[in-house]
Amino acid sequence: MGFENLDTIFYLILFFVGLFAGFIDSIVGGGGLITLPALIACGIPTHLSLATNKLQSVFGSFTAAMTYFRSTTMPYLTWGVLFTALGAALGSYEVLFVRDDKLKLIILICLTLTFLYTAFKPHLGKEDGEVKIKNIKVFYLIFGLILGFYDGFLGPGTGSFWIFVCVLFLGFNMKKASINTKIFNFSSNIIALFIFLWQYEVLWSVGLLMGLGQILGAFLGAKFVLKTNARFIKILFLFVVALTILKVAWDYFS
Repeated sequence: MGFENLDTIFYLILFFVGLFAGFIDSIVGGGGLITLPALIACGIPTHLSLATNKLQSVFGSFTAAMTYFRSTTMPYLTWGVLFTALGAALGSYEVLFVRDDKLKLIILICLTLTFLYTAFKPHLGKEDGEVKIKNIKVFYLIFGLILGFYDGFLGPGTGSFWIFVCVLFLGFNMKKASINTKIFNFSSNIIALFIFLWQYEVLWSVGLLMGLGQILGAFLGAKFVLKTNARFIKILFLFVVALTILKVAWDYFS
């Protein structure tokens, strides 16, 4: 089967996969958990799926970032975008040379700790909390580089990690964290895409079609967040993180 000429049913399925992933990703992250396995399940080789996944995810993260932009309250956004983009460039380049088994174990541990900490802190993320890192540029330096690198290198749960660190270190509630982090998701996605375009082949027809689904899903999801409350977002956050843990654990131990 030629990968530029998938059966029509696969195109239709992948469009709706992109739509659903865009909706979820614009709220709590984790869209890659949905789209990447779907691409691989269609018979597309893993490296080609990774590259195409970055193409389609750019559309969703851009749509969410633009929809939220007027509601964004974080200062010095340029610094955050810069450090995130730098981290993503390094991560996307390194994935060409480094085995990711050890990184997957680290991510699995971090996701599990994130889930447990959030689950057993009943008030975490429901209201604004204590600010632990008061210098926003230091926050961008640390987490922009780390999470940007991770998104370029591996990817699953990047949006969830961004929400968590904003809640934990900046004292944001879940809704505020979701709104303020999408610009960083887009930054790492677009830089990673450029690296993949340089190094890999991309399935343009598949990526662009899924991208259309991502645009619609991300727009609906972003509008939904602006109208809902932090409690619901926390529940969805825990659900998506739990699924991400299961996915990463399956990849690591299988």
